[in-house]
Amino acid sequence: MDLRIERAGVQGLVEYACIPITFTVTSIFDVELVNAGLGGMRMHEKQLTSPYMKDYDGYDGGPERWPQRFDISNWAFFLAYGKNRPIGGAAVAFHTPGVNMLVNRKDLAVLWDIRIHPDFRRRGVGSTLFRYAVEWAQSKGCTQLKIETQNVNVPACKFYAKQGCHLGEIDRYAYAGHRQVADEIMLIWYLNL
Repeated sequence: MDLRIERAGVQGLVEYACIPITFTVTSIFDVELVNAGLGGMRMHEKQLTSPYMKDYDGYDGGPERWPQRFDISNWAFFLAYGKNRPIGGAAVAFHTPGVNMLVNRKDLAVLWDIRIHPDFRRRGVGSTLFRYAVEWAQSKGCTQLKIETQNVNVPACKFYAKQGCHLGEIDRYAYAGHRQVADEIMLIWYLNL
């Protein structure tokens, strides 16, 4: 496939937002406490009897709203083009007040978003964008890349593991105050750079 990656500015978020992030949830990672948690947690993939569609942009308004919600001056946006149209994107945040995932660390970057058009998934576009995000974070002096996903996004979890990331945090109650996603479990992945 003929793939071209470009760094985009804020104006590129309009094209970025046109790339669907929707996916079908066919399985979840079920998190089981061992000995009330004293023995750790065990995760296993569980197939759903009733698959459903998930659209992350439906919860927060998507990429076009990021400049209104955050100071994105320390963010990088990458667009992947194939067949002369945007087919993927990645957003990386660094040293941004108000982005709690950065926990006030100046050596940490967050892969805020990565999305691939459904017609182009599993063709290496995500891996290429991930490498661009890693290289950008390294250029900022970061020693770690942090990524949030949920137990309902099994393909993303498998993707991050394949990229060399390790699961660093499991928060079973992170979304308890958000009715639409209250039953989801936050999974935080890290990549040492």
